[in-house]
Amino acid sequence: MIRTEGDRLSLSGPVTLATAAALAEEGRGPVAAADLVVDLSGVTQVDSSALALLLSWVRVARGAGRTLSIDQPPAALVSLASLYDVDSILPLAR
Repeated sequence: MIRTEGDRLSLSGPVTLATAAALAEEGRGPVAAADLVVDLSGVTQVDSSALALLLSWVRVARGAGRTLSIDQPPAALVSLASLYDVDSILPLAR
């Protein structure tokens, strides 16, 4: 689920293969429209699809001349980003 308040886009629930495509589509507009902080504090489960989702939003934001930062990433997401060697290009707050 996505909720937008001001400059924060908050995700909640699982971000997995089953949910990532719908989340990607739903978030594309807000990500292109404003500089945002993506709050992941409500995320309950992640897999590599979460990385693909976030990387696609980073690409959309940059293409629109916007900035995107990722706040409160779950430990599992940080671990996956490191494993896949994308932690340097994903704007994760730690």
